[in-house]
Amino acid sequence: MTDAVVDGRAAPRREGLRARPPVLDRRRVLALALLVPAAAAGLGACSSNPVGGTDDPDPLAALADAARADAALAAAAIAANPDLTARIDPLRAARTEHAAALDAEVVRAGGTPSSVAPTAVPATSPSGSSSADPTVAPTGITQTVSLARVREAVAASQRGAAQLVLDLPAERVGLVASVAACCATYAAVLA
Repeated sequence: MTDAVVDGRAAPRREGLRARPPVLDRRRVLALALLVPAAAAGLGACSSNPVGGTDDPDPLAALADAARADAALAAAAIAANPDLTARIDPLRAARTEHAAALDAEVVRAGGTPSSVAPTAVPATSPSGSSSADPTVAPTGITQTVSLARVREAVAASQRGAAQLVLDLPAERVGLVASVAACCATYAAVLA
């Protein structure tokens, strides 16, 4: 058997020797047993959805409320100016469907949907006061909900939904992105 030269010194060759498998003695097993729960806790803290959930309200409930408000605003605009019915009624129907779909998703996720009924949009009289009826001011002067106001509300809903998409889990993104796209389309069509 010849010796190999390593760093100028002769080293004996080890032919025929097998490498020993790593040995897990009691100390290593105990150390691993202590590290596993700590690692699991550390990884659990990194998740975006904690197992216990949070007490925060579902963000889709706010979108459903905005959809109901947009539908009520569209209905008020139609009541104030029936000539706008052909342009705004499809928006009103779509936003009503959005509210129902968003509420259904909130329920599916284990939350409770918002119980806010569509509210009338307060109109402002020239003096700055508002009335309960969106088309009649306190002085009896008929106030109209303008097409521009409807368009602004729908554009604001689109921006809110688009911003929310960035923070949602994948299974909810499709619904909210669809709502955002629909609102953006109506904002463009009503321009």
